[in-house]
Amino acid sequence: MTSSEDPYHRLANGVRKPDPTLGRKPDDRAVVESVPSAPEPLRPAEPAHERPKRTRVVLADSRASSGRMQARMELEEQTSWGKLLVRDLVKVQLRTSVLFSLFVLLVLGSLPVLFYALPSFARFTVIGIPIPWLLLGVLPFPFLFVVGLWYNRLAERHERDFVDMIEN
Repeated sequence: MTSSEDPYHRLANGVRKPDPTLGRKPDDRAVVESVPSAPEPLRPAEPAHERPKRTRVVLADSRASSGRMQARMELEEQTSWGKLLVRDLVKVQLRTSVLFSLFVLLVLGSLPVLFYALPSFARFTVIGIPIPWLLLGVLPFPFLFVVGLWYNRLAERHERDFVDMIEN
């Protein structure tokens, strides 16, 4: 189709004229077009097409979301109830972190006390390396890594519980 045949790309003195429908409101009248009938089945032995059973699709349950939205609004607006929920989450996270730090201090702090209390144990060697060097120089790194993973999983569980409580 050339530009002379296309009514929307008419040229006047080398300049394209604007679309004639631009700025007009569309007609509110519905246009009804005839639809050709369905073709006949190729094999007469096939049963006629049955209409599928109608199902209702619900994308969002308005009854369930109102409670969730209420709790989220409480948190966003920082009402007294929202502040209480956040304060409880912070308390649980703080309690967990303090307990884990005390556990690490107890385990790693007991090693020098153990070496002082048992001098024969402190003189023990493994592959020519004194045991205090191994326990204080090598053991803390894997120990701290495992304790960190444990704490991280516990903290994430606390956060999941908080989110579940808010959403339910």
